[in-house]
Amino acid sequence: MSNKNFSFKQFVIEQEKTAMKVGIDGVMLGAWADVANAANILDIGTGTGLIAIMLAQRNSAANIDAIEIDRQSYEQAAENAAKCKWSARINIIHGKFQTFAETTQKKYDLIVSNPPYFIASLQSPEMQRTVARHSASLTHDDLIKGIDKILTATGTFSAIFPYVEGNIFIAKAAAANIFCNKRTNIKPNPEKPVKRIMLEFSRIKQNLAENTICIENGDRHNYTDAYKSLTKDFYLKF
Repeated sequence: MSNKNFSFKQFVIEQEKTAMKVGIDGVMLGAWADVANAANILDIGTGTGLIAIMLAQRNSAANIDAIEIDRQSYEQAAENAAKCKWSARINIIHGKFQTFAETTQKKYDLIVSNPPYFIASLQSPEMQRTVARHSASLTHDDLIKGIDKILTATGTFSAIFPYVEGNIFIAKAAAANIFCNKRTNIKPNPEKPVKRIMLEFSRIKQNLAENTICIENGDRHNYTDAYKSLTKDFYLKF
């Protein structure tokens, strides 16, 4: 993989301007989030624009807004969106999610985020990467408050978290009457513990649907059938 760009089957992500490069977390969330009934979608912290573009590929009718606080990442996302075949349906916004949620009149059927997730970890000396990876710029409370304001009555919020932070978020969201109804645990391989969790929330409490996916079979780059099936519409190698 070139550090400057990452090629998928139907689009290319340029990433030289942003500290947060294309990664497995973003690809998995973009492939996993349920887009079936979404007319309006919001991607919070879009980075390179990867997830927004993936969702545009998966839903041929949805209009997608994607917000990014970091100026360089915003510019990168805008360039990537403009070059993809679904550019007419993708709107990249520069700004804070908190401000956007307070001022917009729009409601969204699907909100997605690969959020700033390390609540108490050491901050990176590279400020751009710190903003992308830590919750100082967007706390879980702020995220839940904003989602509560702009999510439709039957809409869903989907995100990927590290295991501990994700379970904390589930409890916080439930206190705001936003309930986790779908959960996919992610293990690097069958011998490793769960490292990430993909979660889907809605205002309607339902029985939890839960499953586990392993990325690799055990050997490096020996990917499981489940991981290939999830991401095959995007990765060139699948």
